[in-house]
Amino acid sequence: MNRRSLIGTAAVGSAMALTLAACGSGSGSSKSGTLHVGLSVANISLNFASEMVDGAKQAAAHSKDVSLKVVGPPNTDGPAEEQLFANLVTTAKDGVVLENLDPPIFTRPAANAVNSGVTVVALDTAPTSGSKVDLYVGNDNYEIGVALAQEAIKRMSKDPHGVVVVGVPNPGTPVLDSRAKGIKDTFAKQAPNVKVLGPYQTYSDPAQNYGAWQAQVNAHPTALAFLGVGDADSYDLAKLKQQRHGKWLVAGTDVDAKTLEDVKAGLDFATIDPEHFLKGYIATKLLIDHDRGAKLPSGWFETPSLVVDQSNVDKIIAREKSQTAAYDFYKDQIDKLMGDIDANMKPLSEAR
Repeated sequence: MNRRSLIGTAAVGSAMALTLAACGSGSGSSKSGTLHVGLSVANISLNFASEMVDGAKQAAAHSKDVSLKVVGPPNTDGPAEEQLFANLVTTAKDGVVLENLDPPIFTRPAANAVNSGVTVVALDTAPTSGSKVDLYVGNDNYEIGVALAQEAIKRMSKDPHGVVVVGVPNPGTPVLDSRAKGIKDTFAKQAPNVKVLGPYQTYSDPAQNYGAWQAQVNAHPTALAFLGVGDADSYDLAKLKQQRHGKWLVAGTDVDAKTLEDVKAGLDFATIDPEHFLKGYIATKLLIDHDRGAKLPSGWFETPSLVVDQSNVDKIIAREKSQTAAYDFYKDQIDKLMGDIDANMKPLSEAR
């Protein structure tokens, strides 16, 4: 059974929520009794959020006396998540990890939470300057775009000429725009005779995403490649390639189960894994450790990403079978990253 079926979320109005009571080993505490912490995500239905939820759940399970509540709308909806976050901080008094795809609308709610005494840690998307959030845990998303472009260029002729089409599910989302910029800049430097078109909006909803890519394939049937920067991009492009018997290269990011099977089958030439489980674990663990008396770091805690192709996809498929399997896969990485926090910190202003 894929661990996506093990999240155990329950519908609450237009949102979904989960509460986890966890007991485990832990050291001394600056707060007595059970900790009440939360995680707010942008879209509880998509794989990227599920990965972060799983990481957060494991971090709570490996700590002592922690109650974790997770909220998020069933579809990408910034205002809906904003309301869920505002409600969450009234009960998760010991801190909230906040992942979102529309940072500006969370500026005031995050600042209000911090002013009320609730610690907020930004996850996956850097906070705005007025949010009063000092810690961000996330990837170098520009480098994710660079990696995706380099993997595509490796599979092209020595001096490729033609068109590459780039799609972004939610234009204006800094992390996704950074990935698209990484793609465009890399082609400009390493394959200057390739014209990069876009980024075009491809939407995060799978049905809308498929329609958007279908329109791009119809408009550019001789393109060298179609590259997306979100998880639905990966499997919808693979589906189109298979249906059309396309000769073009296709790929996206993230490790949805469908995407991994498409990589294994050779439809997606690769995917870039932002290792969302790892981010969710680290952000939540830093918050819990802070509640137990440790100093909360300030700045950008940069987390790594991973190229997944046919050479390692079976290992990633095995990792996705359960939360325990995921933690076992990441354990050494977690120990290394958490063992030298300062070495992984960068100024918040450099986050991209």
